[in-house]
Amino acid sequence: MRHFRYQFEVGASQSAVAEFHRDTRALRWLTPPPIWVQFHHLEPIAEGSVAEFTLWFGPFPVRWRAVHSRVDFLSGFTDTMVKGPLRFWQHRHSFKALQPERTLIREEIEFEYPPGIAGWWTRLVYSPIALRLLFFYRSQITRWILERRKRAS
Repeated sequence: MRHFRYQFEVGASQSAVAEFHRDTRALRWLTPPPIWVQFHHLEPIAEGSVAEFTLWFGPFPVRWRAVHSRVDFLSGFTDTMVKGPLRFWQHRHSFKALQPERTLIREEIEFEYPPGIAGWWTRLVYSPIALRLLFFYRSQITRWILERRKRAS
């Protein structure tokens, strides 16, 4: 089993961070170009809620079905892939207030590549370097959206 961890701070309250992640548009905002996401079924985050979507890597579709668990509307949630490109994928999103308007976001992923040619492909797309780039992008977008909202209010 492989482990990936990433954390960053945002100049927004814990409740604003949690609300941002509950927004059904968040995955679309947090998916970097040239990848784009197509939703097939998306339920608001709650215990047992389901998200079904396709990530398009150019002309190559990658279908996912994830189920949410350990949902705490203020401190985070877990999404577990039940159908998708990897043998196993579980992603924990945690939000911790550092100050009234400063929140630490932690991303922790446990995953396992499948064997064979699928494993080769997923080792490229979901490599530690690719994940680090993805979450760097996500940290920048999260900060930009949340801090812009704070300035507008």
